[in-house]
Amino acid sequence: MADASLSPHAQARVHAVVEQLTPVRRALVEHPLYAALVTADDLRVFMEHHVFAVWDFMSLLKALQSTCTCTTVPWVPRGDPSVRRFLHEIVLAEESDVDAHGAVASHFELYRRAMRSFAVDTGPIDAVVAAIADGVAVDDALLRASAPPASRAFVGETFALLRAGGPHTWAAAFTFGREDVIPAMFRRFVDELAGRAPGSLSDLVWYLDRHIGLDGDEHGPLALRMVAALCGDDDERWREATAAALRALRARLALWDGIVAALPSTTTRAATLPSTTRASASLAG
Repeated sequence: MADASLSPHAQARVHAVVEQLTPVRRALVEHPLYAALVTADDLRVFMEHHVFAVWDFMSLLKALQSTCTCTTVPWVPRGDPSVRRFLHEIVLAEESDVDAHGAVASHFELYRRAMRSFAVDTGPIDAVVAAIADGVAVDDALLRASAPPASRAFVGETFALLRAGGPHTWAAAFTFGREDVIPAMFRRFVDELAGRAPGSLSDLVWYLDRHIGLDGDEHGPLALRMVAALCGDDDERWREATAAALRALRARLALWDGIVAALPSTTTRAATLPSTTRASASLAG
């Protein structure tokens, strides 16, 4: 993870963060979840959980946009112009992208559509979004909707960071902790299922391809510049940014553990859960 447009000093700072994140990121890439997904019902359970991460990602992004750009009237220039541009670009892609059919939709709406196409229950996430639109607090909405416990804990971590952190910690969680690590094993599994039921997973396949392209080619380098701009030369900010990224990655590990525990493939679950639980515990220590 490098960006030639960063100054040598900023590149060194980013490299130091990446070095500290490497063990946790490796644990995510090598997580038993991907091998544990063996049936169509397993993928459905995965999507029922993962959709909450797709949804709460937008709150992280909107917190950055509302703090680092001017979203009020009267308008005044605010923040670093390059950070403003990056945030508006990613909001455009995440909130109003053009899908494979030429229709405009947010990535959350597209993911939900992918769930419906594959007969995945959208009841809990729909209930959460509807309750929040009616003014219900996030924690209460999650409880009322009987959201999966692992997803509820994951969203709780995100909103705890939003309440206690600042733009530099949000940017670090966004850049280092929220990019979807999609191993080839998981993609092969999705492709195999899609081959058995043509059309039923086309939206999910598009979503995965789109994020691989955006994270690697467009948003990745810009996100690094955002972190560097918000942290500057402040050692404490860089320490806090690193801690926030670690917290985000560990939250994702815990979510993956929770999904493994909920998979219908009970034999695989019994074989893999103890090892992944131990891995998460050792990383959190």
